[in-house]
Amino acid sequence: MTVLWWARRTLLASICGAGALILVAGGFSPAAAAECKNHGDLDKRYCDDDRDLVADTPKDASKLLDPDTLVFSYTPVEDPAVYENVFKEFMDYLAKKTGKKVKWYGADSYAAQVEAMRSGRLHVAGISTGPTVFGVNLAGYVPIAIMGKADGRFGYKLQLITQKDSNIKKITDLKGRKVAHVTPSSNSGNQAPRALFKSMGLVPDQDYKVIYSGKHDNSIMGVANKDYDAAPIASSVLDRMHEKKVVDKNKLRIIWESKAFPTTSYGYVYNLKPDLQAKIKDAFLSFDWKGTALHKEFGKQADKFIPITYKEHWVDVATIQSVNGTIYTDEALKGLKVGKSKKKPAKEEKKKS
Repeated sequence: MTVLWWARRTLLASICGAGALILVAGGFSPAAAAECKNHGDLDKRYCDDDRDLVADTPKDASKLLDPDTLVFSYTPVEDPAVYENVFKEFMDYLAKKTGKKVKWYGADSYAAQVEAMRSGRLHVAGISTGPTVFGVNLAGYVPIAIMGKADGRFGYKLQLITQKDSNIKKITDLKGRKVAHVTPSSNSGNQAPRALFKSMGLVPDQDYKVIYSGKHDNSIMGVANKDYDAAPIASSVLDRMHEKKVVDKNKLRIIWESKAFPTTSYGYVYNLKPDLQAKIKDAFLSFDWKGTALHKEFGKQADKFIPITYKEHWVDVATIQSVNGTIYTDEALKGLKVGKSKKKPAKEEKKKS
């Protein structure tokens, strides 16, 4: 994708110059900063001396977490209560593999997930594509896996949808229209459209009115019900909603679609004890989907968790955010909220010695 090559060049130039990202500097001591040779794009409380772009596990054993209960959360794409049942068998398996209790946290905003992990109240999560970058940089999130096929295939496409009977035939027809974006941090629902549409002659907020819907399913239903003229959405969400007969995608028109992006990432917070990190990773990569609710829900798109690294698989997503001028600060995190989360994960239990 030509725009991504250009974007990477722009990112490198900006890093060599004044710096493209402004990171929050709270929550770290001068001594810790002196010991760390490289923070990269991470918040100053995290260190990236191995330069893999995610937070290093603390060397100080007193800073490591070994909670009696692991709190797990899935990205708030749709009804959290439904997905608690979808992930129940995996959570039971995670408990067996780690020897821990595992508790569900139904986050209802991307910001709530990132804030919960940063505060130590969330330990393991599936975080959506765009917010993954916020989780990595602001909360010490370490992505390790993604849903995919046995042959290694994974991903989704950004699709721009409208009603089938609409007179919107191409991207530039959106000028003067009302278009639903998901949230500021969403990759396919906001960040990628803002970066990619400009190269096709359309500037969001300038050429059309952006209305944040909060979730991909809200955008899709809003277009189906003609509340919005169009919406950029994740193909995987539209496919699932069509399969569940929530919406008939045959009544929608796809105006344009991108090449594949990675889907929701799965991982853990950086400061869990190394042996616990290893057990969590093993749980994801050895979990057998056959006959589970997870396979019933996602089986047409994926049938297992496959290993990934943030550095390799999120380069285009992070580059798009940089081109859009995204800054990873407390203020930016507050901007991800579309309504506050009503639930909070359980407080972190006292860590074992």
